[in-house]
Amino acid sequence: MQLYTRSAGEGLPVVLLHAFPLSSAMWLAQREGLAAVCKVITPDLRGFGGSVLGDDEPSVDVMADDVVRLLDHESVDRAVVGGLSMGGYVTMALCRRHPDRVRGVILASTKATADPEAVRVNRERIAAAVLDAGPAILLEEVLPGLVGRTTAQRRAMVFGRVRGLVQSAPPAAVAWAQRAMAARPDSLDTLRGLEVPALVIAGEEDELIPLATAEAMVDAVPDGRLAVIEKAGHLSAVEQPEAFNRAVAGFTAELAGGSPPHG
Repeated sequence: MQLYTRSAGEGLPVVLLHAFPLSSAMWLAQREGLAAVCKVITPDLRGFGGSVLGDDEPSVDVMADDVVRLLDHESVDRAVVGGLSMGGYVTMALCRRHPDRVRGVILASTKATADPEAVRVNRERIAAAVLDAGPAILLEEVLPGLVGRTTAQRRAMVFGRVRGLVQSAPPAAVAWAQRAMAARPDSLDTLRGLEVPALVIAGEEDELIPLATAEAMVDAVPDGRLAVIEKAGHLSAVEQPEAFNRAVAGFTAELAGGSPPHG
């Protein structure tokens, strides 16, 4: 399994893992905006974008191992690894399974706790519906929660782009990913054991991941900091890319031992 990936820039490697049910296309503004300060590596997680699904059982651990194989392929020993939403779950699995490959962690619009039973049941319902009838249920039930009210009301082009990405998600990958997320373990102990700095990013208008959830993750890690992105919902990197990029650039500059760029 070799993930399809898009990369830009040179220097400190920063791997960014996309949200469900999108692809690495969501990181366009990060590849453009961060390429001056680091090497941005944005893979399509298995089944999405240009990556094949394969026949492994659904698991965030499998997805994390895919990313480590990508690091091997790119001859990257240690990277800053980050993800948004589902990408955050994969990041935490990678920290648990391959801590020696991680130089810093970025967790955006995600949570460390496992799904309660009701959420797992709902994930299975959506997985079955997508396999049966295509992406309509994603547009009805998933899409509205992906962006904040400011984007929904004032940024029609951004909302339209997100809608297009959701609509193009392959049904088999959607179902596999839902089942992988439903089966994921609690990761709070993983966060407590982190030996590298962590940046937690929260969208001010995120209705899926409340700010208190982000604050609890910052409290769990030994060396954590929080960035709140104003006028952004769940997909803060897409909704307010300049603010998101500033937070990441400052964090990577800190890790690289320099001062964050101004402007």
